[in-house]
Amino acid sequence: MNILITGASKGLGFSTVSEALKGGHHVIAGVRNLQQSHEQFEAMRQEHPGQLELIQLDVNVESEIIAAKNAVERQGGTVDVLINNAGILIARDKKLEQLDMAEVERSMMTNLYGPMKMVKHFLPLLRRSERPCIINISSEAGCFTAAYGRDYPYALSKSALSFFSAQLRKELAPQGFAVYNVHPGWIRTPMGGEQAPGDPGDTAIGLLNLAERKVVPAQESWMITHKGEPMPY
Repeated sequence: MNILITGASKGLGFSTVSEALKGGHHVIAGVRNLQQSHEQFEAMRQEHPGQLELIQLDVNVESEIIAAKNAVERQGGTVDVLINNAGILIARDKKLEQLDMAEVERSMMTNLYGPMKMVKHFLPLLRRSERPCIINISSEAGCFTAAYGRDYPYALSKSALSFFSAQLRKELAPQGFAVYNVHPGWIRTPMGGEQAPGDPGDTAIGLLNLAERKVVPAQESWMITHKGEPMPY
């Protein structure tokens, strides 16, 4: 499959690139700094020649998304799987009365508007696939049942992303799309921290099982784990 992954230079994105290459897929890795990322991915490129393409892609910059879409279209024009992984977690220590609303806006820009813009521009290329799949990396932090009264920018943006995923599924599932809203778990990444119990590689394998439709969650599951298990929302 042709798999496009945003936020590919670190954490879960980087692990998913690695696992996808091992699975024989062609990967388009979206990175914010193309120049710095070449060295980071060099070992993967040597181990999997011809399978990995790096592309300049900051999901906050719509012109970069458009340029990326045009580049992919010139080189084949089909995307089978879009994994909207890029995200930020900021203002963790701020109580509501101390919160700078600019931090909320930044979170919404990356965590919600970023995936929206990605789908907006890459949908024509996904439609060319026989089995198109969109995976949005959300979080239980955005679930009503898991509300914990802090991390307002992150939680609100992920809750909105989950609703966007639900809207996409309603529109696109009848057209043959698989659309998944995934809680990746608490994993050892720059965002999750070294104390996290989960391995990002395990989550990456779970995402690929969903993309390959080896795992097919219940249709009524609005949020799932990386294993395809339904979560309360």
